[in-house]
Order: sequence, then C-alpha cells, then structure tokens
Amino acid sequence: MSKEKKELKSKSSSIFRFKQFEIDQNGCTMKVGTDGVLLEAWAGVKEVKDVLDIGAGTGVIAIMLAQRKSDAIVDAVEIDESACRTAERNMRNSPFSSRLNSFQKPIQDYAKLTRKEYDLIVCNPPFFTGGTLSAQTSRNEVRHTIKLPNGELLSCVQRLLRKDGKFCVVLPFIEGLRFKELARNYNLYCTKVTQVKSKKEKPIERLLLQFQKVNQLEETNELIIQFEKRNDFTPEYIALTRAFYLKM
Repeated sequence: MSKEKKELKSKSSSIFRFKQFEIDQNGCTMKVGTDGVLLEAWAGVKEVKDVLDIGAGTGVIAIMLAQRKSDAIVDAVEIDESACRTAERNMRNSPFSSRLNSFQKPIQDYAKLTRKEYDLIVCNPPFFTGGTLSAQTSRNEVRHTIKLPNGELLSCVQRLLRKDGKFCVVLPFIEGLRFKELARNYNLYCTKVTQVKSKKEKPIERLLLQFQKVNQLEETNELIIQFEKRNDFTPEYIALTRAFYLKM
C-alpha cells in the first residue's frame, strides 16, 4: 500500500459520522465514546440559552448540544492544545458553527476570567484518582484527575452556574457515588440520577448525574443499553440517541 493510500485510510478511520455532522478525531487522545454521547443526549436543555462544556475533547458534546438546542450558545473549554485545535476544526465544519465557541485554557483560569454564567454545564470528567500512570502523558491527564481534581471542578461549577442552572456529568458507578457526596460540600445537590447498564443482568456501570444549587428530591431511574444480542438496542436507548447515530 502506498504512503498516500495509508494516509487516506488513516484519516478515514479517524472520522466518526453522525446524522448531521462528523467528528475528525485526529489530534485528540480521547475518542468519541458512549459516555459523552449519553451525557449530551440525556442532559436537559429546556429553557437553556447559555451552555458550557468543560473538557471539550473532540468537540462532540458541544456540537450535539448545539444541534439539540437551536437557539443556544455553546462555549467549550479544553486545556490540551492539540485537542482544542481538533474541537475548533470540528465546530467550524459543523452546521452549528455560528453558535459554538472554544477556549484553550484550564477551566480554573476560565472561571476566574469570565463574567458569564450558564444555564447548563456539562462535563465528562477525569475519573482515576490513583493507579499506575502510563507513558502517554496526554491520556493520563484526560483519564486521571491530575490537572482537574474533582474539588476544583466543583468550585468552578459553583462559580459559573446560574442560580437555577443545571450541571450534568457522567462517571463510573463508584466514582459517581463519591462525586455526589463531595458535591454537597460545594452546595451542589444531586437532583437526578440515571443508572446505566450495558445489559439488564449486568451491574450498574455508569451514573448520569444532574446537580443544582437548590436541594430537592432526587429523581432516580435506570437505562439499559441493549438486550442479549449485540447491537439489539433497547427502545429507551434508541429514543435517547436516534437524533445522532446514523444506524438508529
């Protein structure tokens, strides 16, 4: 295979196509995954005008939010220079580019500098707090809470979220339970939880969590992604993601 064909094949394999846009994942360590898609599709967007995506990665969550809410302005903050360039490129090439903004800086700095407040903040945060680090620094920074400890994330959200706003995250089960408890120290209270299972008989693998500044009754439900057969998705999962995935 010639060098040119290899390059074309590599570029093609890095493209993730959705119904209304595509994501070029070149330059971003963390690729498009189920967690991010679920988070965006699940987050409530009713009466939302200003949205913030913390840790934009490829830009997929920000772009999906812009698709769902046609009058919303979506800002995306990403600390990694290469990932931010990827997000900017994908935003620029999407049909929603006029309502998408990206900022390459730590969210801690952004929270100090901006005067803007948000109706909705979303984040697919780092979730490893220990363990052995790999040699790939950028992936470590994304997967481990190295540059964005949970306490600092919550402090930034407390500063940036409007009084009646909502903050939504997706986390592995145990990390999600710990995050819920920690959030109360920052006067952010969990008001909605969706327990995500890959199959009915499997344990809970992910938690979709919604936080608000007002303490109120917590709503809890369950989402099962598929039946026994591979890619035999449940009606609930299809309803949540059909606006985005090509094969739904």
